[in-house]
Amino acid sequence: MAGFPSVKAAPFTYASHALAVASAAMVLVWCVHFRGGLAFESSDKSLIFNIHPVLMLIGFIIIGSEAIMSYKTLPWSHEVNKIVHFTLHAIALVLGAVGIYAAFKFHNESGIDNLYSLHSWVGLGTISLYGIQWILGFVTFFFPGAPPALRGKFLPWHVLFGLFVYILAVATAELGFLEKLTFLESSGIYKYSSEAFLVNFTALIVIFLGASVVISVIAPAHADAPRGYSEISEN
Repeated sequence: MAGFPSVKAAPFTYASHALAVASAAMVLVWCVHFRGGLAFESSDKSLIFNIHPVLMLIGFIIIGSEAIMSYKTLPWSHEVNKIVHFTLHAIALVLGAVGIYAAFKFHNESGIDNLYSLHSWVGLGTISLYGIQWILGFVTFFFPGAPPALRGKFLPWHVLFGLFVYILAVATAELGFLEKLTFLESSGIYKYSSEAFLVNFTALIVIFLGASVVISVIAPAHADAPRGYSEISEN
């Protein structure tokens, strides 16, 4: 996968970090200040649901973003960066699974049907693909590890499929923001209220975050950096 000529990754990497912090702060303000907080057990079932957007955004998308960019952002050896890459993706996967569990728990305890919306369909498919991607990457590049020639051939597909799943995760988040805000507005939230604007701006920030991460990954680290993938050595 070739990078963009004359486009360096660094500015987009820095932008991704800033946008990640902004989106994390905004989703916390939304769920804690406007929606009342977070809880796994509560008579107010909406507090259970609030865990879902927080973990899906901060855990699944933001930590996933850092995992995707880790080879570009971390100054350590390839082997250390690889461990960080797989560890961050594992954390993102676990937090995403807990976030989905919170949504099911909220639905079940509130008497709401599960898996009826496009957001839920795409979301369940996304985390399933995320898990498959992690397992394939682990057994190919980490343990037990495929032969170097096979790893070299698989690497571009690993990156391409990883970006596809990441973009799918961002799209799922956008569907989730839209769905939740629609429910809130139908329940009496004013369409031009501070909360409505906060949700919409958070969704916009997540779009910019996703775009910055994708450009950061496909752009070279330096203007003179080689584009594409080199053969993986025996070491």
